[in-house]
Amino acid sequence: MLASLTIKNVVLIEQLTIDFSKGLCALTGETGAGKSILLDSLGLAIGARADAGLVRYGTDQANVTANFDLSPQHPVFKLLKDNDLHSDGEIVLRRVLTKEGRSKAFINDQAVSANLLKKIGELLVEIHGQFDTQNLLNSKNHIHLLDDYAMHQKELRAVQESWQNWQELQEKLQQMKDSLSRAREDEEYFRKSLEDIDRLSPEKGEEEKLSTLREKLMRRSQIIESLREAEKSVEEMDNVAGSVWRALDKLGDEGASAVKAMEGVNAEVQEVIAALQNISMDLENSEYSLTEIDDRLFGLKAQARKHDCTIDDLPEKRDEISVLLNAIENQDTDLVELIRQNEVAKEEYEKLANLLSKKRQLAAEKMANLVMQELSPLKLDKARFEVVVEVLDENLWNKNGMNKVQFLVATNAGGTAGPLNKIASGGELSRFTLALKVILAETGVAPSLVFDEVDSGIGGATAAAVGERLARLAQHKQILVVTHSPQVAAMAGSHWIVSKSGEKEVKTDIIALSQGNEREEEIARMLSGEEITPEARAAARKLLETSVSPKSKVA
Repeated sequence: MLASLTIKNVVLIEQLTIDFSKGLCALTGETGAGKSILLDSLGLAIGARADAGLVRYGTDQANVTANFDLSPQHPVFKLLKDNDLHSDGEIVLRRVLTKEGRSKAFINDQAVSANLLKKIGELLVEIHGQFDTQNLLNSKNHIHLLDDYAMHQKELRAVQESWQNWQELQEKLQQMKDSLSRAREDEEYFRKSLEDIDRLSPEKGEEEKLSTLREKLMRRSQIIESLREAEKSVEEMDNVAGSVWRALDKLGDEGASAVKAMEGVNAEVQEVIAALQNISMDLENSEYSLTEIDDRLFGLKAQARKHDCTIDDLPEKRDEISVLLNAIENQDTDLVELIRQNEVAKEEYEKLANLLSKKRQLAAEKMANLVMQELSPLKLDKARFEVVVEVLDENLWNKNGMNKVQFLVATNAGGTAGPLNKIASGGELSRFTLALKVILAETGVAPSLVFDEVDSGIGGATAAAVGERLARLAQHKQILVVTHSPQVAAMAGSHWIVSKSGEKEVKTDIIALSQGNEREEEIARMLSGEEITPEARAAARKLLETSVSPKSKVA
């Protein structure tokens, strides 16, 4: 349960600590005294959106701390453990909010994200206020409320995952159909492109090779002439060498060393002659003519421009086009497979959604019966409450399944059931929503429930019935009720009054009332207004005497 709440510099509250009790706790006070500040402070501590307007004027920051005493079996401890947060049984939530709107969150003095604080807070406190009532009236939320009541989280998660898988496959299927359509339109272009490249059979590095050869061929005539001149000079050298050789031969033994040297010269001259002849033959016998090389370079460059790549990249481009054409040829097979996967995914979604739909039907009947049981004590014994689960057409299926859920009411016997906010009057609406909130709250794990003015628009015996119902609920959970009804307040086991004081500097105080005169005086004020009469005190005394405030069994 919520053990205490410490508030510092929040709107009109300078600093105060409230120690709460088990069971039914009432907070009363005149309109505008600051009861909403208390709820805003608690909301801030459990992860509600931080609003800089909550920081007390003239101060730098607001600070709210909520202490909780819980059973060791409460599921919040698993969430704490999963997030590496230590707890010895007590949980302390703290929020610091600066006047610039920045906030910091702490759990057991360990800094955490605002998102984690909210997750923890939702397991500890449920606040049922005016905005929450609007959620109950909005039929779009009814399916979520039914699932929360029936604890369909596991089944709903399976449906949502199945829906997501089906939608992704449908999107992939549409993309493939679009791609196939475009590819078939371009197929002829790709085939022609592949033929053109294959006709050329480009090789990597070919451009450089052809450019070098082209340069050589352009200089071939000049080179050949130079080679002929070189050959002629070498032949002359050969003739000279022959003359030298013959002269040396006449020297006999005396010219042996010179003969040997001349043999080396002769060999080198022969090598030069052979090399020049080879070069000349290569140029004269080239497999390419200059025209052929120019034509090939032109063709290669044209294909490179067409495919926006270099000549060296043409072999890779050819492979890419080939792969694309193979994909086009195989797309029909892939399309058939993807259609099959879509059908399987749809069948899986239908199976899971149908299972969830059947569970919703059962839960709807149970929920309606429980709410009906709440209506008679709330003086709505002739009213009828229905939870209608409708199966939607396929085109309206969604991630939450194939159902539409509506809460319908009829306030008179035999009347036609209709939407809650259109059928019920103000007082009836308050009682219907209270009955719904009570049923929803009983299934939740939060040990502390806050009801903000659930008795709005009702009074007398009906208000007493509301107080009795909250007191019964307080046997199992801690209930904090902000109320203007003396009948509801009289049912509480603990009572606090919220008041304002000061003229120049207005402050809000929250004071615990002792049993007896203090409570009697506040109940009398609630009955008669500013001027408390003896009759009001007597009526208050009677209310307190006749009211039963059950002691809480479990907080």
